Amino acid sequence: MSYKLITDSCCDLPYTFIEEQDIDIVSLTVHMNGNELIDDMGKTFDRNQFFQELKNGAMATTSQINIGTYIDVFEKYVKEGMPILYIAFSSALSGSYNNAVAAVEQLKEDYPTVNITIVDSKAACLGEGLLVYEAAMRKSAGATLEEVATWLEENKMKVHSWVTVDDIKHLERGGRVSALSATLGTLLNVKPIIIVNPEGGLVPTGKVRGRKKSLHYLVNKTVEGIVDPEQQTLFIGHVGVPEEAEMVKQELLDQINVKDIKISPYGPTIAAHTGFGSLSIFSMGEERT
Repeated sequence: MSYKLITDSCCDLPYTFIEEQDIDIVSLTVHMNGNELIDDMGKTFDRNQFFQELKNGAMATTSQINIGTYIDVFEKYVKEGMPILYIAFSSALSGSYNNAVAAVEQLKEDYPTVNITIVDSKAACLGEGLLVYEAAMRKSAGATLEEVATWLEENKMKVHSWVTVDDIKHLERGGRVSALSATLGTLLNVKPIIIVNPEGGLVPTGKVRGRKKSLHYLVNKTVEGIVDPEQQTLFIGHVGVPEEAEMVKQELLDQINVKDIKISPYGPTIAAHTGFGSLSIFSMGEERT
């Protein structure tokens, strides 16, 4: 039976891919300079302008997806009797997942035969995107909703995310590090290294002095932890630094044989929290511990 694949805008995949695979998107909203912006995966959103404003010191905030928005997106397929597989932004980073679950419960009051499967990706950015990509590839190859959902649940904890940020002062402005830590970090040219833990939350795991060293560190950790690279499509995300993303891609290709490496800029929701210059690598390895 046919089914609809739905995800949210935090997966940060290119909008062209989303369209090609007929995936529906639930958008988060971003607030900057008094304006409310819809994260529509780059369909109309000017990411480069947004990145430049972040580089110039602007701060942005984000809002989770509310229950009503989920009902609006889900209901049109429920009315058609179309089963839904929804891959959600990590529940440890947003209340959106819980709102999606609540929306399904509300829909069941009017439509007793609701068939919606929700998967908490326990991932963010292109880590979530990697799972959406793999789900879309399997759906295209004829896998059933149950088969794809089972694969996601069995493999989502194997997604490895290695992230660095370039502007530690941005983390200070967002309240994520103290002013003293940010000042010392800037003076010492320290770049934080961040991972996604088993609960799906972002946690600092180390610091590296110097931008180039931090990027090499991400590459080395990815190579260290990857499993069966020849079978994998890796993802590199960035905020306004495509040249560095290409450099990281080449460094990975010099060290391992992979099926493919795709580069995509962050969407505004994730970029709002990391600041300009953030770069990350997403791959699959052993289960996160």
